[in-house]
Amino acid sequence: MIKSFEDFEVYKRSYSLALEIHKLCKCLPEEERYGLISQMKRASLSIPLNIAEGYEKKSSDADFKRFLAMSMGSCNEMQVLIRFSKDLGYISAVEHAKYGDEYDQIGRMLNVLISRWRSSNI
Repeated sequence: MIKSFEDFEVYKRSYSLALEIHKLCKCLPEEERYGLISQMKRASLSIPLNIAEGYEKKSSDADFKRFLAMSMGSCNEMQVLIRFSKDLGYISAVEHAKYGDEYDQIGRMLNVLISRWRSSNI
């Protein structure tokens, strides 16, 4: 039974991944501080934040699903940012594949949650 936003596996995974991304950002060039680094930090953290904020509005299915959709948008944004980082040579192909796969999985989890919320009493 879900009693808190912290009970969602997608929240746990996206939170852990946001921590990893923040650590990764410490290794990116200083010149990217106000561009790529800032965007990556915001987008990665936006996923668990929107899950948490949306859950507090769970009395309205539409509101919760809207926040989950915002999380999905941030997840997609991270896919682009990770690819951009690889193409600029800031991260390796292995790191790109690792983070890209994680964001793919989080995106799928969000899609399932959006489609099943309330219809199956998650």
